[in-house]
Amino acid sequence: MDAALGRSGQMQPGDVYKFALPRRDMKVVKDGVTIAPGLALGSWIAFKKMGNEAMVMGDLVLADDEIEPVMLKLQQNGIEQTSIHNHLLGESPRVIYMHIAGHGDPVVLARSLASALALTKTPFPPATTPPAAAQPTIDLKTAEVEQALGYSGKVNGGILQFSVPRIEKISDNGMEVPPAMGTATAINFQPTGEGKAAIAGDFVLLTAEVNPVIRALRTHGIEVEAVHNHMLFDQPHLIFMHFWANDDAVKLAQGLRAALNETSSQKPQIK
Repeated sequence: MDAALGRSGQMQPGDVYKFALPRRDMKVVKDGVTIAPGLALGSWIAFKKMGNEAMVMGDLVLADDEIEPVMLKLQQNGIEQTSIHNHLLGESPRVIYMHIAGHGDPVVLARSLASALALTKTPFPPATTPPAAAQPTIDLKTAEVEQALGYSGKVNGGILQFSVPRIEKISDNGMEVPPAMGTATAINFQPTGEGKAAIAGDFVLLTAEVNPVIRALRTHGIEVEAVHNHMLFDQPHLIFMHFWANDDAVKLAQGLRAALNETSSQKPQIK
């Protein structure tokens, strides 16, 4: 799979082998903020073994003119689309997100995905990775944000990222879909100076949780950008809610915590 996709994946909890495909080629601006790849421009593909075959799921970040050729190539190779939609509003240029699913021989699937990615400007990873010491420090009160949110995050590419799994077991077509395959609430903070941050990501919700979470977010000044599905045959059926704001990072973390409190998510790690 690594050879077919021209990059290395990483093992994730739940026996998921995942590839990160950041769209570093895109220069996208929303509300005056230049969006970092780790905030809302991160394509990904994840594989999970099922018997002698594998299930693949993913989310491809695409420009308008990439959608039709990628869709055709994937359909020709037996990889299906489960949703095509926005994650942001008012960004420039426009960005579309294509959620995909398939099953079969993992190497064949990887080759098929590589042929579709070749129709985009998705960049290959750099030949060498800078040492950890060379990574810039993040301009954010990380400990205060984590305390307000109630969870521990990790810094990746200058973005403070959180992943909050749900308590239910999620399945699709009878196969378990672990959090690493996109069933955990994702929350990302990109510093914008003077203690502020742009936030983006998506809440993973049951239908009954949708409007309570909307109310919690809007009460705290966090915009709701999209409400839609990512999968077709998931049990229980999940709704994904994408959000955006640019404000004091701790204040936003408190608002996100209020929204998480309306969901059946993993208990907070930080009291």
